[in-house]
Amino acid sequence: MSLDLSRRRMLSLGALAAGGAATPALSAPALALPRAQKLSLEIASVQVELAPGVVIHTTGYNGTAPGPVLRVREGAPVEIAVRNSTTEEELVHWHGLHNPPVSDGALEQGSPAIPPGGDLIYRFTPRPAGTHWYHTHVMAMTDLTRGGYNGQYGFLLVEPRRSSGRYDREVLLAAHHWNPTLSAPDHHHGHCATLSYEHASFNDRKLGAGEPIRVKRGERVLFRILNASASEDVMLALPGHSFTVIALDGAPVPNPRAVEVLALSVAERIDAVVEMNAPGVWVLGSVKDQERAKGLGVVVEYEHERGPAVWRAPVRLDWSYPTFANPGAEGPDPDGVFTMRFERDLGHDGFERWRINGELANHHHLPRLQVRQGGRYRFRWINLSGCAHPVHLHRHRFHLTRVDQTPISGLMKDTVNLPPYGVVEAEFIADNPGLTLLHCHHQLHMDYGFMLLLEYV
Repeated sequence: MSLDLSRRRMLSLGALAAGGAATPALSAPALALPRAQKLSLEIASVQVELAPGVVIHTTGYNGTAPGPVLRVREGAPVEIAVRNSTTEEELVHWHGLHNPPVSDGALEQGSPAIPPGGDLIYRFTPRPAGTHWYHTHVMAMTDLTRGGYNGQYGFLLVEPRRSSGRYDREVLLAAHHWNPTLSAPDHHHGHCATLSYEHASFNDRKLGAGEPIRVKRGERVLFRILNASASEDVMLALPGHSFTVIALDGAPVPNPRAVEVLALSVAERIDAVVEMNAPGVWVLGSVKDQERAKGLGVVVEYEHERGPAVWRAPVRLDWSYPTFANPGAEGPDPDGVFTMRFERDLGHDGFERWRINGELANHHHLPRLQVRQGGRYRFRWINLSGCAHPVHLHRHRFHLTRVDQTPISGLMKDTVNLPPYGVVEAEFIADNPGLTLLHCHHQLHMDYGFMLLLEYV
């Protein structure tokens, strides 16, 4: 099922409450405090029918996986009441928002866990605007039914104070992989542990099992795409069409460009506009045949067109951050440079452990780096392994300054793909005091040591 909203309907509904009812506009006398928009989520067991006879038993929000689309307004207070109807402690992380640590949803920063059968109200003022998401932030370790492996994820759209963009309607697609099994790492050749999955889907349907995305010739459709997988990168194409990328991780790009493929590491989001100018019935899906066979795709059907959906492999698989950035230029020296070398080793149990500059994070010890409010700091991330790492910084954005040997500027992100044996540099402003988590968003890597804290002093 694709989440497909006409722009007119989207604007008329305004903010959608989690239960699906529209929240009416609120008027208040001068000088009155703004009234908070109230939403609710329940974490509980759900069943998801990805295709006829393919039923996933998992954990989700409000009886669905993915959870409801939460639409809020930038700068307008919200209260989200969360009930945990499971037998395990849970957390909800508001990925991409610049919340205080207590309401960010990460235990390492001081956010409270929601006990089994318990309730918690998250209160915050959402910023910045853009395509964000919410998801569990618990460790899974060896339990491949918890954490990012299950159905606890959903879109969180923060509408800007002023409407922007020219498009006729939007379609929301969250990629996810289901029923994982773990293969052991190769002790001799340095290969990383990998997960294989039985199924894949956009939202709650495998390719061909749900309603198509129905379009008309000449429409401009905004696709908001999220990689909500626990571990898998995805690369997507729509034959006969190009994607004009206008935002990454919710932040407008300085140079919108048309590309043939979209690549998303875990937790990344892309906003891209497609001009519907190639009538037919097409497959929008993974460029990998095996991944499409598992279900990662959706049919796009033009008005008055019928027949089997067509897939054609893209001619080029070129995707790079510099495409959408400005050329790099040497700026003033930052207030500090944090060089981080990421490397793996194997524990006695056969599981990988991840070290940052030789330090291993665990329940008893979390490495810390100190920053001062208002300072500008440079990260230099060096990957000494053959595994890719989606590096995520909580509660802040950073701008990329170098991708391998290419200096760039102007590209804002909260998650970046650090390729095998690659180097990425980024800078951020320490403008949101409190403990701040930096970690790899690959569930296995985060669970086994790939995290540290930034501490304001």
